[in-house]
Amino acid sequence: MKILQLLPNLNIGGVEKSTLEVSRYLKLNGHVPIVVSGGGSHEKTLAATGIRHYRLPVDKKNVFTMLYSYFKLRDIIRRESVDIVHARSRVPALIGYFACKKEKVTFITTAHGQYRKHLMSKVMGWGKIVIVASEVMLKHKYENFGVPKDKMVIIPRGVDLDSFSFILPSSKNNKIPRIGMIARFTPLKGHLDFLKAVSYVLRKYPQIEVVLMGDIKNADKNYVKEVTQKVRHLALDRYVKFIGADQDVSDVLATFDVFVSANRAQEAFGRSIIEAQSRGVPVVATKVGGAVENIQDGRSGLLCEPANPKEMAEKILEFLEDIGFRDNVALNARKYVEENFALEELMKKKLELYEKILNYKKILVFKLSSLGDIILSIPSLRAIRKKFPEGVIKVMVDKRFKDVLENVPCINGTIPVDLNGEHKGMNLLKLAKEVRAQDFDISLDLQNNRKSHVLAYLGAIPVRAGFSSRKWSFLLNRKAHLPEKPMDPVEHQLLVLKNIGIGRIDKELELWTRTENDEWVEKFLLDNWIQKDQKIVGFSMSASEKWKSKNWPSASFQELAAMLGEEKSIRVVLLGSAEQSKVAEDITSKLKTKPVNAVGLTDIGRFISLVKKCSLVVTGDSASMHVAAAVKTPFVALFGPTDPKRHAPFFRNSEIIRRKIKCSPCYKGTCTVGYKCMAQIRPREVFGAVTRLMK
Repeated sequence: MKILQLLPNLNIGGVEKSTLEVSRYLKLNGHVPIVVSGGGSHEKTLAATGIRHYRLPVDKKNVFTMLYSYFKLRDIIRRESVDIVHARSRVPALIGYFACKKEKVTFITTAHGQYRKHLMSKVMGWGKIVIVASEVMLKHKYENFGVPKDKMVIIPRGVDLDSFSFILPSSKNNKIPRIGMIARFTPLKGHLDFLKAVSYVLRKYPQIEVVLMGDIKNADKNYVKEVTQKVRHLALDRYVKFIGADQDVSDVLATFDVFVSANRAQEAFGRSIIEAQSRGVPVVATKVGGAVENIQDGRSGLLCEPANPKEMAEKILEFLEDIGFRDNVALNARKYVEENFALEELMKKKLELYEKILNYKKILVFKLSSLGDIILSIPSLRAIRKKFPEGVIKVMVDKRFKDVLENVPCINGTIPVDLNGEHKGMNLLKLAKEVRAQDFDISLDLQNNRKSHVLAYLGAIPVRAGFSSRKWSFLLNRKAHLPEKPMDPVEHQLLVLKNIGIGRIDKELELWTRTENDEWVEKFLLDNWIQKDQKIVGFSMSASEKWKSKNWPSASFQELAAMLGEEKSIRVVLLGSAEQSKVAEDITSKLKTKPVNAVGLTDIGRFISLVKKCSLVVTGDSASMHVAAAVKTPFVALFGPTDPKRHAPFFRNSEIIRRKIKCSPCYKGTCTVGYKCMAQIRPREVFGAVTRLMK
């Protein structure tokens, strides 16, 4: 693999250190690391290890400079045949994102800091994967920038346990206690609070040494001046020593008795904390950012409130006054670092992530409605998973039907929507923005309507596959032609899947019920005097209100129920929504053997469990037919105005009964000739099909 890391400069700091660690590890494991930055003191370090570095002004915010860097970066990506660009800061990330889009190269980011809500900060969430160092950082990116949680990966900073070897505090021979900070010179790091805390410590320990280590040369001159003035103001001149960032951190830490992290603002992680812990130095840290996750207060360190010098001083004194406590904390902290932050293990994780992401695709499937059509999409979802075993597959679905896909194992989740309500009109643009934030690679439009085409296009999905039609299919870039002859619904979907290299599909339908729904059905049937082993036949009363032409007459259902009860002693369960209540009541009132009336009593989950419990289902061309096939319940399907070749699911234990008259299939919801195609299906004929299947 060729991995290009992109950062502002190569001076001293956590971002730079992480870049060097990753580069070395990639090279040692046979990969090609490349670094692009604005240059700095570590250029020589890269050169000494044979790692390629390109100097570009990617740290400059000038628009023309950024444009220059954009074109130059594209040249480097092509010349080096880069596989992945890994950006570590905002301005370089913005340049890298658009360069990768143009060159069709995978782009990922590491969010190193808790960025302010700013347009420029959003780019750090645009990577296909966003690496964060802590739960705190993950929460920050999710809550403030809307970065989806499943797009983020937590990989903390690591420590080279050999370079930062452990020294037990009681084995040190420091005659004068040494307290120190290692941090960039910026107000957020809390140097002024630390110096004030030192002034309190001096009242009890008049002989101490204080170390402030950081990159003074490249720091804000005004802030450095403020710190030095504070030293003089508090009369700390003879106690405080400034050390440049060019010295070895491990050697400096070896001399400390207490390490202090005085951050005032949330910090993504806090590498210097775990380096101090690894070296056996007890840590006092403010309760912000990653420090809260990495320090168990009183066990592996001590925590204090930010911007509270007095409390900070009290915590420092706790360590100075009790050498046994220092030893215990140091031992606990080292063990925690070994278990969670060993550099070798974390580098392995990062390498595995790089390898995974090259074959990693994010796929959005549009299947908004209806219930039956969603069930028919499950073979396609299985085929997509087989094609992309490591991919992320999500389905955009009408929120009324999201529970149908809840337990489907071959997908990673759903995006529930309401295109006729919550996401109507201008809110469709907001939904498109949410789609874009998830950075999908492929969309497969099994819905084939204008809104799904618009969402795929505005969601900036590179590969958009669907049917060529008059429904704004010009927004697609991988088109399948609608078949001229009737085709079964699963084969029909395969025409779209062929655009991404899927050539075959297993047509078997599947659904997974939930235990609580199965238990509800057991109780419901028992309450209606149906024992566990008793055979029952479900009657799906009708299709939707828009499709009255699909309905079998209620008198025919009534006659069939009587036959089953009188000739076979089979109980009938009436299935359907509350819309069919009057039909169900009419049938029930006219039968001697009372059917179980479940109409209007089940949600989708319970309905599926109830169909599964039936010995057989009699249904029109409706969702009940697809549910039955998916839960392996035999069914007899009655067709009239629609063509079973286009709608009936593949299922061996089923029979299709159809009266084909001159005007069928008409595909009309209402009929002007008396619904003859359905009325001519005789109850005795259906009874024969039921008894054959139940044998």
